[in-house]
Formats: sequence, structure tokens, C-alpha cells
Amino acid sequence: MARLNYDFYHRPCLEVARDLVGKVLVVNGNRLRISETEAYCGESDTACHAHKGRTQRTEVLYAQAGTIYVYLCYGIHWLLNIVTGESEQPEAVLIRACLEAPGPGRLTKALGITGKFNRDSVVDSAELWIEDDGFRCQVDTDKRVGIGYASQEDQDKPWRFKLKQR
Repeated sequence: MARLNYDFYHRPCLEVARDLVGKVLVVNGNRLRISETEAYCGESDTACHAHKGRTQRTEVLYAQAGTIYVYLCYGIHWLLNIVTGESEQPEAVLIRACLEAPGPGRLTKALGITGKFNRDSVVDSAELWIEDDGFRCQVDTDKRVGIGYASQEDQDKPWRFKLKQR
């Protein structure tokens, strides 16, 4: 298995989001296959947390590719994102589901992912990274979910990537 390096994440968000489907998320020795991701593509994307600019919360989105962005959703569920692309251009991929943990909240709960990982690097973290084990799959696209606050145009973009089920 090969750990994904900086160059993998230092690409456009939509490419990284698609290519993460089928990879293996590793947290403290536990391994789950990523089955679904969503792309959030910068300040022009009304669904992206950085849409309204830089804040204390969104500062992490402006970091270098491979930076981990973990935030608490509705005060209940931690959600795991990986920053992509160029520094100062806020893009990130939400790891939405793994085969063994459907849903972003279930995924983080199953793996013990909390805010303690926020701002770490998935490239060189000793506890959380993503590997390519050679598995290849087809990927379907769909609309992102849970973004009713975004413009209709952004809600309709097919920026959710899912492992194609046979």
C-alpha cells in the first residue's frame, strides 16, 4: 500500500474528490475504504465554508494541500475534510462515507476522528492518512446533500462522488 503524498492533494478539488473514492482511510491502525466524497470549490462555491471569506473557522481552508479540516456539524458530528489545490485558494474534499461507515458522522465516530485532528497534515500525520492499495473502481456522480443554504445552482452541481455499486 502506498500512502498518498502532497502531489496527490495538490490538484484541483474535483479531481481529488473523484480520485479519493476507493482509497483506504487509515486512522490509528483502523482501515476503511472510502465510498463517497464531496467537493467544495472555493469562495465562489456558496456551499463552501469559505464562501464568505477568511474567518478563524475557515483559515484552515487556505492552508497547503493535504491539511486536515475537521469541524463539528450541528454541535453533534465531527466531519473530516482534506484541503486540496493551491495554498490561499480554499478548496476541500469532504470524506462523506466509507463502505463500513455510511455517512460522515458515522465515519468519524467509527474511527474516533475529532477536532484534535484539525490542522494536522494527512501527508505526514502519524495517526491519520489515506493509502492507495491498488483497488480500482467506477465512480458515479450526484448532487451534494445537506447544503440547503447554498444557491440552487451550487446545490445542483454533481460534485458528490460515489463508489459505483454493481
